[in-house]
Amino acid sequence: MEHIGFKPSKGDGDIWMRPAVKDSGEEYWEYVLLYVDDALCISDNGRHVLEKEIGKYFYIKDGSVGPPTIYLGNKVSKVTLANGQQAWAFSSSQYVQNAVKNIETYLKKQGKALPTKAPSPFSNDYRPELDVSPELTMSEASHYQSLIGVLRWIVELGRADVTTEASMLASCLALPRQGHLQQLYNVFAYLKLKHNAEMIFDPSEPDIPDNDFVRQDWSASVYNNAKEVIPKDMPEPKGFGFKIRAFVDSDHAGSEKTRRSRTGYMVFLNNAPIYWTSKKQGSIMTSSFGSEFIAMKECCEYLRGLRYKLRMMGIPCDFPSYVYGDNQSVLVNSSVPTSVLKKKSCSIAYHFVREGVAADEWRTTYISTHENVADLLTKALRGEKRLKFTRMFLHYI
Repeated sequence: MEHIGFKPSKGDGDIWMRPAVKDSGEEYWEYVLLYVDDALCISDNGRHVLEKEIGKYFYIKDGSVGPPTIYLGNKVSKVTLANGQQAWAFSSSQYVQNAVKNIETYLKKQGKALPTKAPSPFSNDYRPELDVSPELTMSEASHYQSLIGVLRWIVELGRADVTTEASMLASCLALPRQGHLQQLYNVFAYLKLKHNAEMIFDPSEPDIPDNDFVRQDWSASVYNNAKEVIPKDMPEPKGFGFKIRAFVDSDHAGSEKTRRSRTGYMVFLNNAPIYWTSKKQGSIMTSSFGSEFIAMKECCEYLRGLRYKLRMMGIPCDFPSYVYGDNQSVLVNSSVPTSVLKKKSCSIAYHFVREGVAADEWRTTYISTHENVADLLTKALRGEKRLKFTRMFLHYI
């Protein structure tokens, strides 16, 4: 790759990049993403890069060069949105159906079957941490662990709607019980019912009202000299960049066994979802304020890493990241220069988030819990609320 002029990005060693020029004279970066024996080229001259340059040194399967159709188990296609915008779409339907088929074959040998009705991943009010059903045998536990691996990959492939349930069941890997396995089957029954969904990476720029993210004067605060750290060795930015949005939430003391809270957040580049997570917090917070501030800090830590990665790919980050949360106290304490925190246990998260706001690395604002998609990543939702949030990032065909 270095021989043909590409260099690995310092933000991700699997991304190779080099400067290029379009026919119009516009300069841009072209990329080759390498993963084992897969290569994905992003360039105005991608066929030439793969066939003539890389293909000069490595065998490339006949007929394999062209617009991507399958990548890492996902079906890839180009769609036209209602606004006329062209966008890429990823569908894990084929992978999900194959996974379900394997499970049904396994269960059929035992005279069993997947649940016939699964309108949501979990049954009513199910709590994995409170399950006291009999422990699984060694072979059953191995089967359970294998299915958790499959489910987590499905989440990676874009099924963010089952992220919370996958995280909850994955926390029971050490001592899985029969009830856990039955709920895991219920998750796959839900995926069987809703397999035909695709995640659309809409590149159109979101409308972000200026009044929602007012820049405050931090000159009289302890953060008066706060500035975002810009990598000195980053490549020259080319193109227009993205507007980064994040939706963050926390389910205070959600675990009924340990009373640990759960952090959930989803990140968008323009209108394209690129990252989602749901995980238990490492310590117990005695207030919803504390758990929400920890969630905000964890989200901002990811945003800092994302901004570094984009810059090291030569992508401009000219705007702050826009963070939406549904806890008013956290937003006041993070964005108002004169606010004072009296909760010592939250001081690290407090100063981390506020310093980033002062440096204009990110800005925070309030969003109603009924509009906060991250709510889906903190608790096992059901019914209309689940469907509403799912439709924000998944399109059912």
